[in-house]
Amino acid sequence: MYYRTLNTNKIKAEFIVLHFPRLFLALILVALSSSAAAQFSVDAPRVMLSGVAAAISVEGLQSAELTFMLDGEVVREVALGADREQSHIDMVFASTGTASIEAVGSDGNVLSYSIPVIPAWISVVPPLLAIVLAFVLRSVIPSLFIGILMGAWAINGMTFAGAFAGIFDTVTIYIFEAVIDPDHAAIMLFTFLIGGMVGVVSYNGGMVGVVNRVIPLARTSRRGQGVIAGLGLAIFFDDYANTMIVGNATRPISDHLKISREKLAYLVDSTAAPVATIAVITTWIGFQVGLIEEAIVGLEGIGQNAYSLFLNSIPYSFYPMLAIFFVFLVVVTGRDFGPMYRAEVRALATGEVSRKPVSGTKVPGDDEFGHKDGIPCRAINAVLPILVLIGGVIVGMYISGDGDTLQEVVGSADAYLVLIWSSLSSCLVAAALSLSQRILTLNETVDAWMSGARFMLSGLVILVMAWAVADVTSNLQTAPYLISVLGDQLSPYTLPAIVFLLSAAAGFGSGSSWGVMAIMMPLVVPLCWAVLQNYGIADAAHMHILYSCIACVLTGAVWSDHCSPISDTTVLSSLATGCDHMDHVATQIPYALLGGVVALTIGTLPAGYGLPWWVLLLTSAAILFVVHRLLGRSVVAGAAEIIAAKK
Repeated sequence: MYYRTLNTNKIKAEFIVLHFPRLFLALILVALSSSAAAQFSVDAPRVMLSGVAAAISVEGLQSAELTFMLDGEVVREVALGADREQSHIDMVFASTGTASIEAVGSDGNVLSYSIPVIPAWISVVPPLLAIVLAFVLRSVIPSLFIGILMGAWAINGMTFAGAFAGIFDTVTIYIFEAVIDPDHAAIMLFTFLIGGMVGVVSYNGGMVGVVNRVIPLARTSRRGQGVIAGLGLAIFFDDYANTMIVGNATRPISDHLKISREKLAYLVDSTAAPVATIAVITTWIGFQVGLIEEAIVGLEGIGQNAYSLFLNSIPYSFYPMLAIFFVFLVVVTGRDFGPMYRAEVRALATGEVSRKPVSGTKVPGDDEFGHKDGIPCRAINAVLPILVLIGGVIVGMYISGDGDTLQEVVGSADAYLVLIWSSLSSCLVAAALSLSQRILTLNETVDAWMSGARFMLSGLVILVMAWAVADVTSNLQTAPYLISVLGDQLSPYTLPAIVFLLSAAAGFGSGSSWGVMAIMMPLVVPLCWAVLQNYGIADAAHMHILYSCIACVLTGAVWSDHCSPISDTTVLSSLATGCDHMDHVATQIPYALLGGVVALTIGTLPAGYGLPWWVLLLTSAAILFVVHRLLGRSVVAGAAEIIAAKK
């Protein structure tokens, strides 16, 4: 949380340019104040919420007693401790406006401080506004920016002058400080590095080489579907790369085996984001860990770092694991239901892989993941850099961490440093392979790296905006307000299920899983931790609730991603596979809804009450198997009936 601090002894030179108006005012106050008052400093929020308590402290006192006054009236008298260095109170303002606070010591020294007070409900407006605008505008970045702008105005007191100042504070304070934060910079660097590695191994033909090695195993429709799903798991490090590479590379063999474009799009879509969100080394990691890191700032009692929290949340990511399980269940049994069954029967019986001709199958941005013409496509050029990436993380965690158990080592390791080490190593290996085999020139290697890194830029912009929103909500004390309103009403045991539904609703409207994560994570984690504290269960025995809430932000967004017709990955899956977009949506929704409902009711909800996650996961998989057995019909038998009827 940022605080506006009036400190007459210390002024940080590096903030003079950014905070010149406030510093100028502080200098005036210093000039007018007495030398005796110079020993005081006040630490308070930049803005107060009416009816919500916030701590205000005074430091540097030498008097034995301190009287707090609000607008000339005594609020509280405090007897100082033996050190006489600091005293604070939790102050509540009943009305809005500008409050004047005075701290009067027993020796007569006085320190005055003014602070804007706004209606408490305003604190939830910026994140809610961002969510609503994401629905309306179908664009996350401008929605987040407007949310930050609204928050900056509220922090400045919601006055006309505050609106003017808020415009510049949006960029010069919140977005600027989100970018220059060392941890944030490490996440951005890692994301660029791994994106660049993907660009190199794609352009040097390595990814196509992996696909070409696997495709010969596909000789029947069922085996072909299994190969496609397997490739979706193999290219786990990025959902966009997964969708574009697997979709475009397997489309010819899919058509040859009479696999419907709807089924191909489903296999590609349902093994992209689900894998990327739970795999421990992906382009999503930096984004997800960065959101968690920002959300836990200032939360006392959480003894784990963000990466450790993410790893512990994976077992509670029921939907992605069930979605992947269901993909292979459909493939192995050869049974489908609903619109997908009709599409598969049509393709197998008539050879019409699409319901209607589809034009424009080239994916926008496909050049980023295309390969150079006339080069040998060798799988080793992709496999080796990826192995170095994974191995680098394992070795780096061991070197950086300290402890006797795996959890202690991971928890104490410098995750950001390790991710940079491993991603840089993978980039160097990919470049070395490309140059040593004379597949790419030095300039082509650099261009390929830049192309892959550039592809990550839009996601990083969303991440920076998300960090800024988190800072705004922290200044506005959104979490304390929500706690004061909902803390006694929310059950910690059902909170993960509620978070899952909220994330899914936001994702369905916005069409961006990353956007939903960016908006929800800074609100959910502090709220969950506060609810646990209110119930007196913020301990190791109930950490599974926090893990589950983190998982539900991530997986709820992925679930909605599979159902929303405006989802970026859903659109890309349609384009990459040459499937009519609405046909893809219509055939995938029944499968996604089934997986989501089972994940919520059989997995997430009971997990909140402490049932073992592995028991719930196995039970959920068994229920999916039974339901699929009841609803599914053999595609081969259905196609045979149509062929026999035509004869």
